Amino acid sequence: MLALYEHPLSPYAQKNKIALREKGIEFELKFPEAIGTGAGGGEFASANPRAEVPVLIDDEVRLFDSKIILDYIEDKWPSPALRPSSPTAIAKARTLQEVMDTQYEAINWGLGEVNYFKRGAGKEAQTLIARAADQTDKLQTWLTQHLADNDWFAGNQFGWGDLMVVPYVNASAGFGIGPDEGSALGKWLMRVNERPAVAQTGQEAADSISGMEQVGDFVEQGLFKREYRDHRLEWMMRSGGVDVVLDGLKNNNIRFSNEIE
Repeated sequence: MLALYEHPLSPYAQKNKIALREKGIEFELKFPEAIGTGAGGGEFASANPRAEVPVLIDDEVRLFDSKIILDYIEDKWPSPALRPSSPTAIAKARTLQEVMDTQYEAINWGLGEVNYFKRGAGKEAQTLIARAADQTDKLQTWLTQHLADNDWFAGNQFGWGDLMVVPYVNASAGFGIGPDEGSALGKWLMRVNERPAVAQTGQEAADSISGMEQVGDFVEQGLFKREYRDHRLEWMMRSGGVDVVLDGLKNNNIRFSNEIE
């Protein structure tokens, strides 16, 4: 059976789950062993030496990286179509995906570090939270410009652009910095969350937050080593979290991307 290794809070995995559910594809959800440590073995690690979710297992096919998985899903199960048909619309969707997966993801991830994993304290945490709120507001303005007067990011039909954006904006709403409900982006968010595939995926993410109370202690004990890869590291360093990174290195509770060996 088709299987997807994931964590419910991973926006990358959420995109893939929404796509599969929109297409009515049955699949099994799996949770990697030792997630958050960069370790682990078995099928998951052999499929992705980076030890990052999501990973898609389809018989002998082993895929990682949400963008690659989205392409595979669309190519193997083309109906109903989620990928736009015109080269221009595809390029626009991929542009949204690039910005969301890097700049927007880093902001939500940084807020998670402060709120869930208890990185930073006092003024340092306040600086990071304020920086995140300011950047989120600017990115939501940028998204509103892309949405324009349309119901969906591709125009009059739900598709790639919407599922690429909604995990991140939902996460912002969870941190209390979502778009105003009466704004164009806020109305889009309510509309997209009414779709069963999106609602189910969002509920799974919300349910998983209830188990986050102790993760700060796990980080302090070195049981979690959070991955400070590329855009996340840049965001933390330039947003006032230099000491967060230095403390994490000193305490051996942050890591960088696994090298492929």
